Formats: sequence, structure tokens, C-alpha cells
Amino acid sequence: MKNILYLIGIVLLASCTPPKETAENQTETPLYVRMADSEMKRTPDPRLLDFRDKPKWEYTNGLVCLSFFKVWARTGEDRFLDYGKYYMDSMITDEGKILTYKLSDYNIDRINPGRFLIELNQLTPKPEYKVAIETLREQMREHPRTSEGGFWHKKRYPSQMWLDGLYMGSPFLAQYAMLYDEPALFDDVANQFMLIDKHAYSKETGLYYHGWDESREQKWADPETGLSPEFWGRALGWFSMAVVDVLDYFPEDHPKRDSLLMIVNKIALGIQKHQDPASGVWWQVLDKAGKEGNYLEASCSSMFTYFLAKSIQKGYLDSSYAPMTKKAYAGLIKEFIKENEDGTISLTNVCGVAGLGGDPYREGTYEYYVGEIRRDNDPKGVGPFIMASLWMEKFQ
Repeated sequence: MKNILYLIGIVLLASCTPPKETAENQTETPLYVRMADSEMKRTPDPRLLDFRDKPKWEYTNGLVCLSFFKVWARTGEDRFLDYGKYYMDSMITDEGKILTYKLSDYNIDRINPGRFLIELNQLTPKPEYKVAIETLREQMREHPRTSEGGFWHKKRYPSQMWLDGLYMGSPFLAQYAMLYDEPALFDDVANQFMLIDKHAYSKETGLYYHGWDESREQKWADPETGLSPEFWGRALGWFSMAVVDVLDYFPEDHPKRDSLLMIVNKIALGIQKHQDPASGVWWQVLDKAGKEGNYLEASCSSMFTYFLAKSIQKGYLDSSYAPMTKKAYAGLIKEFIKENEDGTISLTNVCGVAGLGGDPYREGTYEYYVGEIRRDNDPKGVGPFIMASLWMEKFQ
């Protein structure tokens, strides 16, 4: 019955016709369609998203394919679904093996493409899709954890929880729990958020630190708290998207649902406090507006806009947040959307990458975050921008 209701929901979404006029650009083509078409023109092969020269099973591909799936659900135009389907069909063998994926790496980033794979398997079930889904589920059964049950970000990053990891693993697990009848997973998923809230939240700023090292062994970790030094925009962006996406699948009567809603409200208060008053968007390092080297950054701004718009329309936040949400989206378009001569559009000023530890070692300082490469049309911005635009359509 759950699967039938799920498919009915997808059909209803696909039957929704977008308005012919939008306040985004006063054309007949919504920005989410224009951005998706632009990305397909820039990267016709979805395996090569993220500026690659060879295919890879990676969270960025999953992120963009999921955003395209949502565009297909709104418009019914098959090219958006076909783009993501090609990625899955070319990366999963007839036996269900996922190419370039290695379970024993225990890398939580590799779970995220499973979200679109689950959607695809609901639409066009294939034995190889289900085998691949179960492979990803198996990884999370054995994934290393902190002493309180928090998933490590990767096996090679022991004892560490990063905000990024909540988006990479938790929505997949919640979606799996709902569709494949594993209700105990909901407690586990809720616990991941509650641990981040317990260890990484700053009452002073209303924000969440990027990472937490339970062992306190990392050079980036505060010796007393285990926390990384700064509040990186995209890290909190991932966390914000994760909690509202998890709530799509969480039972209404689950005892820990209220804890997730509390986190939604804490995030909203924090990003409201740090929204740039002039532009309406957010800074790369959230609490250091205007400091030398800091800049307005497109991916976190897209993620926060998505989080706010979805939360308001789902009833997780009240309508008092609507003005800041509209201001954020207007700022996204003004600050970051560029019209190109070939008719495509670009999303500018996206932080290319940021992390903690590794080789070369990343200490998570302010100088580190503002010094990382910036790129146009990085998928970590494009995917969230498309999803934000879909939710903002109802605000226009």
C-alpha cells in the first residue's frame, strides 16, 4: 500500500502544470527548467558532472539527478528523468554492482545517490536497482560510529561527525525505512540529528559548527569541545536540507519527530540572524560578514532558501519567515544568476570544495574556508538552486 500511495503522489506531481508567467524572470520558462537545461548542455553526460573526466559514483551526481527528477515531477518533461536514468543505468551493472563504489571505504558521501535510485526503482523497478539499494543499506548497517551511535563521516575520518554527512546518509535511510518497512531506522536517523544538535550547536551564534571530533585528536578540533573552528555556510546548508528532507518520510506520530522540528526552528533562527541585510543571501563563513576575504556564496544561499521555502509550505515554520525567504530568493537571482550568450544561465560564486583533515591537511580555519577555489555551476550549488526554485514557485 505504501508503494502504491508513493507512486500516486509522483503521478500527481508530474501532472502539475507550471504557470506560464513567473516573477523570477517574466518569461514562460521557469528558472528551474532553464538551469536544468543549461546544465545538460554544459555536461551532456551525467557521469561527468562535477568537472570530471571519467565516471564516478558520487553524491554530487546524485544531488543533480535528484533535482532533475523533481523538475520532471513538476513538468512531466521526460528529458529530465532520462538524464538521471542514464546515470544510474550506466553506473549499475545488470547484476547490481555499482561501478567505482567500494563498500569497505565506509564513505557516507556514497550513500546520497541512493535517494534518486530509490525514486527510479519506484517508477521502473529493476532487480539490479534493488540490489544496488540494498548494497548501500548494507554499508550503513556496518558503518563505523561514535560511542553514542553517530555515523563517522568516513572510515578514514575516525570518530568525526560532519554536518555534511547528515544530508549524505539520513534522508536515504528515512526513505528506505518508509518504503521497505524498517521502522527501527527512524530512531537511528533521529539520533544522528540529536547528536549534532547536542555537540555542534552554538547558543551564542545560533549556528552549528562544521565538524565534531569525539576523540579530540584532530588538529582542527578544540581540545575541550572537539569542535572545528568556524561556521561554514554550506555545511549548515547540508544540515538544513537534511532535516526537512528526512521529515518527508518520518511518521507523524513518531516520538522524536518533535525533536527534528525543534532543530528546524533553531536553524531558521540562526540563519535569520546571519542573513546579509543588503543582499538577502549568506556569507561563506556565516558569522563574519564583511571580513576581508569573506564573500557571498551561492550554494549555502540556495540551500537555505530551499530549507525555508519548504519548511514554510510544509508547516514546519510559520509565515513570519516568508519575507526573509522571498528576499533570499530575490538575492540569489540578483547576486548569482548570470545570463550567457548562448541562452544558458549560470550560477556563479560557488565554493568548490571544503573539508576537514585529509591530505593535504585542512585545519578548518577562516583563511582556509575563504581561500578554497570558487567555481561557476558547481553541482553543489546547481542542484540546491533548482530545488529552491521549485519550492519558490508557489511564493511568486
